[in-house]
Amino acid sequence: MSIQDEAPTTQSDEHAAPWLSSGELDSWMAVVRLMTRLPWAIDTQLQRDADLSMVEYMALAMLSEAPEWTLRMSALAEHTSTSLSRLSHMVKRLESRGYVRREPDPADGRFTNAILLPAGMAKLESATPAHVAYVRHLVVDNLSGERLRRLGQDAERILQRIDSPAR
Repeated sequence: MSIQDEAPTTQSDEHAAPWLSSGELDSWMAVVRLMTRLPWAIDTQLQRDADLSMVEYMALAMLSEAPEWTLRMSALAEHTSTSLSRLSHMVKRLESRGYVRREPDPADGRFTNAILLPAGMAKLESATPAHVAYVRHLVVDNLSGERLRRLGQDAERILQRIDSPAR
């Protein structure tokens, strides 16, 4: 029996098999392919054009928008959707390249801040034009303004469900 052999269930029928209809399965598989291939495509472009991974670019971008170009490592991990352990390794690589530095948070020494350095800002500024052009090519210019707005709203709805405590 495949995922699509059963009729779709309603939310009130919690104990029934959660099979997807043919149309739901087609849509879900398109989302899965997008979730897999879009980050790969963006990461490939950033690696090729800027020698940065997507998460490194996001970390530099998040720091560039923070007051005094500084964020606690825990906040940066949240903003980049990565674990604190993975972020720590990535920030160590960025430090070795002179793009960021880490130091204890002066407000609470139990925390560590990541600070964007001028070389990191310069790297971000040089990487951004090609990155934005590629994002425009893949996503923004491929959708009408209304469809792009709806896609953003739909993404936010799904993220709220992921982030809600009642998973």
